[in-house]
Amino acid sequence: MITKQLSLFETYLTLWVFLAILIGTTIGYFAPQLSNILNSMTIAEVSLPIAVCLFFMMFPIMVKIDFGRVRDAAKSPKPILLTLVINWLIKPFSMYLIAYFFLGFLCKDFIHGTEIINGVEVEIYRSYISGAMLLGIAPCTAMVLMWGYLAKGNDALTLVMVALNSLVMLFLYAPLGSFLLSINQMPIPWETIVLSVLIYVGLPLVSGYFTRIKLIKSQGEKYFNEVFLHRLTPLSIIALLSTLVVLFTLKGEVLINQPFDIALIAVPLMVQTIFIFALGYLLSKSLKFSYADAAPASMIGASNHFEVAIATAIIIFGLNSGAAVATVVGLFIEVPLMLLLVKFCLKTSHWFKK
Repeated sequence: MITKQLSLFETYLTLWVFLAILIGTTIGYFAPQLSNILNSMTIAEVSLPIAVCLFFMMFPIMVKIDFGRVRDAAKSPKPILLTLVINWLIKPFSMYLIAYFFLGFLCKDFIHGTEIINGVEVEIYRSYISGAMLLGIAPCTAMVLMWGYLAKGNDALTLVMVALNSLVMLFLYAPLGSFLLSINQMPIPWETIVLSVLIYVGLPLVSGYFTRIKLIKSQGEKYFNEVFLHRLTPLSIIALLSTLVVLFTLKGEVLINQPFDIALIAVPLMVQTIFIFALGYLLSKSLKFSYADAAPASMIGASNHFEVAIATAIIIFGLNSGAAVATVVGLFIEVPLMLLLVKFCLKTSHWFKK
């Protein structure tokens, strides 16, 4: 495992994240007109401000990847197969069971109200479960690259897993959603899924690849590793914090207006995240993965593609629906929780072979 020295931004990342969330939530609540402007800047439900921020977050990670290692990573199928099994055979169904247990049984009496969905009045807790389901069938295809990088994982393997899960999501997201939500024909926003994969992963990947090739060819590998990458390192963290400010400017008002319901929704989402991570991490250890492979293999299932989940919830159930609220809660808890899991990985890296 290659040792990576943490920068000032990485060392205090948790603090910066909470400050970004606070700033974004404050702006969203006290300046809703700005939120409306940002929310209108979309193509096929893909937010352009978020896309710009995510590009600059992903580009420094992509440009560091040696694509020769990507070919080598693809030759080691076990971590990739593990993530596919967890993401598509376990995670969607465990999310349903956990969400139903907490929201449809344990906390059902604390969730009051109804809403109209497709002309039918339904209890709000059912809508919350639907939102949780949409998160459960959307494995992360962008920010997991950041989590893998911070955990000092195998960036090349993470990229292969992200690419494969993006393709699988195009084919399985609609059928799984239709089955688990019991909807005859689920109107999945295919343009949103395709565009989000191209923008969040494809664009920074292509840009990073050609930037790396051109710089090494013109300036040499020493300049690339010791000068260019050193100057580029803070950009990912700054872009991550900017992304959070934009996201919480768009959705932060929900956090303030519905704190009790959000707390109830957060519980099953947190339990699901920790369960899926623990399952992947323990299976990685039992299968004798290296730590560099185990960390991203566990995190790609634990994190969610909340952009697609939020867009899908809005299209199916409406902007102000309980399902849309539940997907936004996934955003609220994911970044702080994934940072804690990154720290857990770093503390327990000695459990795995080098």
